[in-house]
Amino acid sequence: MQTGVEKVVLMGVLDGKVVVITGGARGIGRAYALGVAAEGARVVIADLLDGSPVVDELADSGSEALSVTTDVSDEASTVAMAEAAMDGFGRIDVLINNAAMFSETTRGPFTDLTVAEWDRTFEVNVRGVWLCTKAVYPHMAAQGSGKIINIASNTCYKGTLGFPHYVASKSALLGLTRCLANELGPEGITVNTVSPDLIPNPDLRPTDATSDPFVVSGRAIRRTQEADDMVGTIIYLSSPASDFVTGQSLLVNGGAFFL
Repeated sequence: MQTGVEKVVLMGVLDGKVVVITGGARGIGRAYALGVAAEGARVVIADLLDGSPVVDELADSGSEALSVTTDVSDEASTVAMAEAAMDGFGRIDVLINNAAMFSETTRGPFTDLTVAEWDRTFEVNVRGVWLCTKAVYPHMAAQGSGKIINIASNTCYKGTLGFPHYVASKSALLGLTRCLANELGPEGITVNTVSPDLIPNPDLRPTDATSDPFVVSGRAIRRTQEADDMVGTIIYLSSPASDFVTGQSLLVNGGAFFL
């Protein structure tokens, strides 16, 4: 599997920056970590899972990183996450709100959903983004700069059947992003959303293997989307090149549809 480093290596555009990645211990979050580290960033892996394998992987390539056990739906845990980043690296420049519930959600008609699953999906996918942003905000405000990148989903735009709680939660991020962009812009903090299409992960979503051919046929670029396909956009939004870009929703979907 490619790491993102092979595809995207620019010119150390994130040298000296500190990037916090929620859900960074595996999958797409791991790809983000490897990608920003290749550009010189120091990385904080914030995840309920053990992030030490990714930290070790980054250390082997000469990058600085640390792992913090984090429940994004718990306020005390997100505050501890931000404090650990500050204690370890002295600043927070970028927050990538990647942690989310998808693989764990039940697929089916909206009438079959339980209140508990609906609420838990929103606790992680929406409240988690709010709490993590709230936790890093004082540190970004104090330095007069920062980047918040919220990971949404193509399902927001397609109204994908079978996941009303997931689609609704990710759609909420689009509105939250715009509100935060307006509120935080005067303090030099940008807030943007990136939406991928389906990215196969056989360890988490075994059904992807059968659904992917159908998904691919609907794209202008007819191939499987990989986690690495997201890395260039993440680096751009983390870098000074995007300092005048805020409140935007970027689709990285291979032309699955156009807005």
